[in-house]
Amino acid sequence: MTIQNRDSFLSNLAANLGRPQKREGVTRPEYSVQPQHEVFKDYSAEQLIEVLREHCKVIHTDFVRTEKSDLQETLKKVLDGYDAVSIIASNDKRNQEYGLDKAYKEFAKEFDVHVWDASLDKENQVIAERTDVGISFSDITLAESGTVALMTNKDNGRSISLMPKCYIAIIPKETIVPRMTQAAARIHQDNENGTIPPSSVCFVTGPSNSADIEMNLIVGVHGPVKVTYIVVD
Repeated sequence: MTIQNRDSFLSNLAANLGRPQKREGVTRPEYSVQPQHEVFKDYSAEQLIEVLREHCKVIHTDFVRTEKSDLQETLKKVLDGYDAVSIIASNDKRNQEYGLDKAYKEFAKEFDVHVWDASLDKENQVIAERTDVGISFSDITLAESGTVALMTNKDNGRSISLMPKCYIAIIPKETIVPRMTQAAARIHQDNENGTIPPSSVCFVTGPSNSADIEMNLIVGVHGPVKVTYIVVD
């Protein structure tokens, strides 16, 4: 990636600050008070799940918990509750680990099932737009805000969680962290370790909504109108 006009931009910024550019010896300050690390710091996995469960009530999101062995049956119940006819799912490497590859083949007897296919390029988005339910895995789950972080790539387009009428997030229990602090730290560490970055990181908090007009919450404005989180033990 080429950064255009970086030197002139930084020189202009430094000039307005009344000092020269500082390119070396820059270290992150150690603040004496760091409240962002204290929220839910000592919570167990079960306590974080309970925080997530309670916050789902606030963000109008259905919360379901299941065992990995029961995931297919649980997912089917949620789909039936949505009166779904069509599904689009990520082509995630975890599909096989969680038995979803077999589940989608079984669901195809009853539903129109499309698993994201990179070779179809933008046709995937067209399919997502007319689909009832999108399904993908959460990569990091923020208990405090009820947010799922989705690392998108060629096999997991962001359209899955944005365009269908409903969205289901599969949340492996081990992805649950207290809040944005830990999510940002992990993304930063992955970058430091040279991990190939996702094309984008989407933070999704329940169904689409807006409270711009007189602070009245309207759900289902510009994306899925219903969302379910399925936490998998």
